[in-house]
Amino acid sequence: MSSTGKNGEAGDTGKTGESGESGENGPSAHDRLFQLAFNSAPWTHQTLYVVARLGLADLLADGPRGSDELAAATGSHPDALYRFCRAAAALELFHEHPGRVFGLTPLGDAFRTGGLAHFVVLNGAENFRAWADVLYSVRTGKPAFDQIFHMPAFDFLDRNEEMRTVLHTMVGRGTVPPAIDLCDFSSDTTVVDLGGSVGTLVAHVLRANPGLRGVLQDLPTVVDGAPEVLRREGVADRVEVVGRSFFEAVAPGGSTYVLSRVLHDWDDEQALRILGGVREAMGRGSRLLVVDQVIPAGDGFHPGKFSDLQMLVVLGGRERTIEEFRELLRRAGLTIRTVRGPEAMPTSPRTEALIEAVA
Repeated sequence: MSSTGKNGEAGDTGKTGESGESGENGPSAHDRLFQLAFNSAPWTHQTLYVVARLGLADLLADGPRGSDELAAATGSHPDALYRFCRAAAALELFHEHPGRVFGLTPLGDAFRTGGLAHFVVLNGAENFRAWADVLYSVRTGKPAFDQIFHMPAFDFLDRNEEMRTVLHTMVGRGTVPPAIDLCDFSSDTTVVDLGGSVGTLVAHVLRANPGLRGVLQDLPTVVDGAPEVLRREGVADRVEVVGRSFFEAVAPGGSTYVLSRVLHDWDDEQALRILGGVREAMGRGSRLLVVDQVIPAGDGFHPGKFSDLQMLVVLGGRERTIEEFRELLRRAGLTIRTVRGPEAMPTSPRTEALIEAVA
């Protein structure tokens, strides 16, 4: 492979040296790092944000349209929107036809309004601004979101109807954690889903277990959207909806309590408050199911290592190792009985684990 040495002469290298030149085994370390930096740069994510926020994929659902027409439909500057559409085409969401006309690709069709588009919107606005001040979190251990917006993220959501709607639409249309299907509910009478948003998970469990009843508990502004979801899923008559913070009190009488994607939102002190309330509400023979990322040992890639940073920068929470979960539950008076991880779900792309704990 030809390369250029210190004197500008073409030479032949068979490996990557200190200069980071490309070798026989692929791109150089420099090239790989450049690609990583380029793909993770603001322009990439925020191009996706523009597509999702303006609903461009939905506007193209019936066929190709010109960028000027898209601009008129979205209240955008025509030339600026064309340039973003062109970038989206470079990301293979759109196909550009002559005359600044764009159509959907299969990838873009998958990006029409739904869970992924809402995920991008949620992380492309206020959360994105928090990440711009990431060094505040690194230096203080506190969420940069609070520093920028002068309030915690959940307080901001409670006051921002648009972003709250985006979040709970995403949750309502999103998938139930596959890990929950690893649990046997056949001996249960009542499942209490804490922080269960609009009830997607509890509806899923009840549909699979016709004799089961459920309780859905979340903030009043959150569970407002639950009745529609529960009616749509055909379980509204089997679910009691409780609009109350789990920091105030936890609904009693559950044979199984569920904290799905909840504990990672909070630091250890707040997580212990939640678990203490659950422990107090649990009766004889009750159990707790925790569904969350569990960070494995070693330096390999795991998405929990990055969602952990999101928890730190935006919410002040954290993802945990199994030993950290074990200690946290122990301090709350609970003992882990079983842990079932992603290896039990080989066909699922999710990496969350199911932790079963008892008093």
